[in-house]
Amino acid sequence: MPYSVVDLFAGAGGLSLGFMQTGKYDIKVAFEREPYMQATYHRNHPNVELQGDVCSADYDDIQRRYGTIDVIIGGPPCQGFSNANRQKNHAISQNNMLVKQYIRAIRELHPKAFVMENVSMLRSDVHRFYMEEADLDIVDEYQIPNKNTPLHLLDTEFVFDDALELVQNLDLIQQNLWPENHYRELNIIYKGEKNVDKMKKSLENHQHKLTEIAQTYIEDDTNSHIAQKSKEAFKAIMDYFDGTLEADKIHALIEPAIIIQRMLSKAKEIFDNHIHVDSYECTEKDGILANIRSFAVFDYLKGILTSGEDGYAINSGVLCAADFGAPQKRNRFVVIGIKKSISDVVFLPPRKIKDGHYKTVHDAIFDLEDVTPVYNLAEDKEGIPLEPKDQLSSVAQQLRDSNILKNHIITKTTDVAMKRFKALHQGENFHSLNDSLKTNTYTDVKRTQNTIYLRLDYNEPSGTVLNVRKSMWIHPTLDRAISVREAARLQTFPDSFVFCGSKDKQYQQVGNAVPPIMAKAIAKQLASTLGRKLRKAEQENG
Repeated sequence: MPYSVVDLFAGAGGLSLGFMQTGKYDIKVAFEREPYMQATYHRNHPNVELQGDVCSADYDDIQRRYGTIDVIIGGPPCQGFSNANRQKNHAISQNNMLVKQYIRAIRELHPKAFVMENVSMLRSDVHRFYMEEADLDIVDEYQIPNKNTPLHLLDTEFVFDDALELVQNLDLIQQNLWPENHYRELNIIYKGEKNVDKMKKSLENHQHKLTEIAQTYIEDDTNSHIAQKSKEAFKAIMDYFDGTLEADKIHALIEPAIIIQRMLSKAKEIFDNHIHVDSYECTEKDGILANIRSFAVFDYLKGILTSGEDGYAINSGVLCAADFGAPQKRNRFVVIGIKKSISDVVFLPPRKIKDGHYKTVHDAIFDLEDVTPVYNLAEDKEGIPLEPKDQLSSVAQQLRDSNILKNHIITKTTDVAMKRFKALHQGENFHSLNDSLKTNTYTDVKRTQNTIYLRLDYNEPSGTVLNVRKSMWIHPTLDRAISVREAARLQTFPDSFVFCGSKDKQYQQVGNAVPPIMAKAIAKQLASTLGRKLRKAEQENG
């Protein structure tokens, strides 16, 4: 009998696919709330019951209908926080509660085992959650390590009278907080400080909305510091449009209003998310701080799930997809747990490739080099017929399981992008371009990631596949973007696996997915442990 499985945060279904490919698991229910991912999952796993938001999951109902659930799998989105980043309007990710939902599923379904995958930094002590009021008893009960982690609200140079009192009063915060769209429109201009030409373009593109919003604040007669700074900010915008202020003078005039609004937004998040605050303070060095306790995400998960005789033996580590035969160096943090009553130890899968002879981009996509991609969804509807080919790599043999190629679709390349494509050799990226080809794209070209405008190298595995359309990944030898299908090949999705939605949504699904070949290795290792331990238990009891 195959093990019954619930897949949480299923995405397009890469983790499910890897588990099903072993023939040892039966996915009963999958949870995914994004409609385009739901469409993809359903198309490729039509026999799996698909539900939406895990926050409303009724696990008692699942057990009544399907019986015992043996294994829970899934990768809950988990951003933690970045206290060092003061440029953001938000400090607390709404996705963080989803780790708690994953734990809830385990505690209510009591599976024999679970597998959780996430970004490799999850294992780091740096990856932390702010403590909510509801966490206080849990942290105490399970003795989860925690520490004071000040949340920065306002720099010293922007501190004003009553600011410290204001951030502690939700009513006052709400009275002074701009609507999100007002902040967004002005912040677009604020972020253009390092590129005046780009700022002018943004001002031109957003003139109508900015002009409309500005009247609200310019006509406001409220005699408060926040109201005055808001008025100064939007008056600067109007003065620019009137021709009485130069673009390079705008940043300094709108900055106080932007920084204050970031303070208000973060202060409201504390209330909205029921974050426990030990104290607020204003210091000469740091400005206004909220003293909040935090805990490492992995400590939280481990502390709860390993507790007691009914808990789980856990093993965790970073796995690289290339070590399991993927033509991609993608690191993911994997946690495997098994009931202590079944086994006191559980192992991660051993590497398949140990000699460094990794599968390459050439192995994955060379056989598609002479297949011309399409540019729009209508052309992709019927797919592209594939002629049989000799001398396929082992990767291509494995993935080329359909005579119709779907998702071999790309975005048309602009003239500027094409010039960059032609200038780059295999393995080179945006930073390899001469300065004349770097202008009018990014606000700060020096901070552009090495994955941007990357021309893949046929002789190496790719780096981590994300949304390669946004990253502008280039084919190793052809002056065009990597197609959705080629990106899916790098992730080890077979050609029969079809992605749904717009081009951008397809690229996004591929980039967010777990490589099925790595998921399969995890699944085989877990099935081996479960089978061996359960057979032993049956023999001892019978």
